[in-house]
Amino acid sequence: MMHGMKTLIGAAALVSLSGPSTAQAQDWSYMASVYLFAPETKTGIGGTESTLSFKDALDNLDVSFMGAFEARNGRWGLLADYMLNDVSFGNSVSNPPVNTVNTSTKTQMFNGYALYRVYDEQAVKVDLAGGFRWFSTKTALTLTPGLLPGSSATVEESWVDPVIGARVRFDIADNWSGTAFFDYGGFSSDSETWQTLLTIDYALNDRWLLRGGYRYISVDHDINGTDFKFSQSGPIFGATYRF
Repeated sequence: MMHGMKTLIGAAALVSLSGPSTAQAQDWSYMASVYLFAPETKTGIGGTESTLSFKDALDNLDVSFMGAFEARNGRWGLLADYMLNDVSFGNSVSNPPVNTVNTSTKTQMFNGYALYRVYDEQAVKVDLAGGFRWFSTKTALTLTPGLLPGSSATVEESWVDPVIGARVRFDIADNWSGTAFFDYGGFSSDSETWQTLLTIDYALNDRWLLRGGYRYISVDHDINGTDFKFSQSGPIFGATYRF
């Protein structure tokens, strides 16, 4: 875990230096966002898997936070977002349905990107992104005794994956716009991750933006020879302040 944090700090420093050194402070613009995200959650350790449905997410959510910050100067930008989820739930084993899996999972994810605008028109703007994803998990799956014997599996680990991505922003109508973001990372057989974010945005004024859409996140990583899988998907709602 300490190695992962050192890598995270080094990667964050690299991203922070990716902007143009000649930019003046007054040329930068900023956006800060907070979101509500209570998604369907799927977790797997080895051969044991569990699912928390969207309709049960709010009832089983212990702690949740999601926020993002972006700084831009001309064609260059820096983007960071952080997500924390802490959930506990139980559900039946899907195949065969004879036992119950009790799940406790706390996950944190931090994404850092350097952005470069490759297309910039009034109605459409396209950014390429490169950076990293830090992912930390403390997950325990307990299979209660039933027709199958009881067992348990626990992982506690953090790691960093390089990621590349692209973002498209486009106008729809007066005060209405859309955002589509996709990234992919890991690039190895024992670590793969990707996510997509689609939102429809409404500008209340020059400062405030309301956002609603859909986010999907997938993580597949080998932890000491054990396959760990994690995914979340569902609607997302948020507000952005521009300054």
